[in-house]
Amino acid sequence: MSESAERRLTLADIDATLERVLAPWVRQLGLRAEAVDDAGITLRLPFQEMFRHAGGVVCGQVLMSAADTAMIVAVASALGGFRPMTTVTLNTNFMRPVIDGDVLVRANVLRLGKTVVFGEIELTGTDGKLAVQATTTYALL
Repeated sequence: MSESAERRLTLADIDATLERVLAPWVRQLGLRAEAVDDAGITLRLPFQEMFRHAGGVVCGQVLMSAADTAMIVAVASALGGFRPMTTVTLNTNFMRPVIDGDVLVRANVLRLGKTVVFGEIELTGTDGKLAVQATTTYALL
């Protein structure tokens, strides 16, 4: 294992990565580091009224963007720093609506290969109930 892969990112490193590597519109989600451990990371998606669509719930595009972003950061943490990558698959299951309140976005790296990474993400609402579950595959570039 390389030296960089042995060093997990800190919460400050994660917040700096979010500022440095994300597209400007993704930064507008306001995602912030909440927790980091050997399996992955947790981000907080602060509720914003603009996330709701006409049906009154947070739209899926916001939740999928948060999930994808969390996994990018989880992979960076597993690698010990950001490395260019691209999403190959993002399979998302919406289990219950998110109406308001912050969302915790937990991303776990399941398998970190030399060129491919597999992961899973869970988004929970303020009630602690699972709202969204996703699985992902990333190609390391």
